[in-house]
Amino acid sequence: MTEKQRAGWLSRLAPGVRRALGRRNTPDDLWIRCPATGDMVYRPDVEAALWVTPAGHHLRLNAAQRLAVTFDGGRFERLASPEVPDDPLGFVGHGKAYADQIVAAREASGEYDAMSLAVGEVGGEPAVVAVQDFSFLGGSLSRAVGEAFIEAARTAVARQLPFVLFTATGGARMQEGTLSLMQMARTTLALNQVKDANLPYVVVLTDPTTAGVMASYAMLGDLHLAEPGALIGFTGRRVIEQTIRETLPPDFQRAEFLMERGMVDQVVRRADLRTVLGSYLKTRRLGRERAA
Repeated sequence: MTEKQRAGWLSRLAPGVRRALGRRNTPDDLWIRCPATGDMVYRPDVEAALWVTPAGHHLRLNAAQRLAVTFDGGRFERLASPEVPDDPLGFVGHGKAYADQIVAAREASGEYDAMSLAVGEVGGEPAVVAVQDFSFLGGSLSRAVGEAFIEAARTAVARQLPFVLFTATGGARMQEGTLSLMQMARTTLALNQVKDANLPYVVVLTDPTTAGVMASYAMLGDLHLAEPGALIGFTGRRVIEQTIRETLPPDFQRAEFLMERGMVDQVVRRADLRTVLGSYLKTRRLGRERAA
């Protein structure tokens, strides 16, 4: 019997039952589905586990969530990202104006663009942290993201702090054409300043990290960590299979697959990331102090 049918016959027996049955006292998002198993899991429990389901699936985090779980005690100083023209090419695709897409993404996320910056302590060590947000137009590499990355690199050099980057992206933002692709080179040049200052640059690859970002600053770190099961690759699986006419392994382009082949240094559970990062940053700091 459906809820509507129950309310129908019960309301004839007891006045007010229909209103009671129709009232919803629980939030609509109290339960969420685990992408790995399809099971419904209790949202507060998943949130307490840093957005990792009981099956061990690491859910994607937005910028605010990532910053909160990365810094000690969730305390950090936000850094403003440089502002750039929103729609330099006046792009319209499939009847949608790019300028309107940016406005909608900003309203939904509360962020200026797909990369957010902050400074604080990670595992007891101060660091500049940049976070890509996949929920903001697929975490795509735009002029704004490029400028934010460069600002993070400059801040790291100015304050003599390590630079930690969390990637989550579908690649370049093609609504900006060549201006987007240029950021691959510009961010690499900014990284040279960090390396010239003998400061550590650590990349944490999260799900997904693909295309132009994976082919540029995502793979230029001194240390490459990855969350379990993260998709990491340049070209999509189907395109590769059609090109080489072979069936790829089931775990192809997953974090564990890349670690076995030396492209990732360590796969780290989210609950352990802060400790691992803090340990590495402390080791680098002590090494610099001894060298000085």
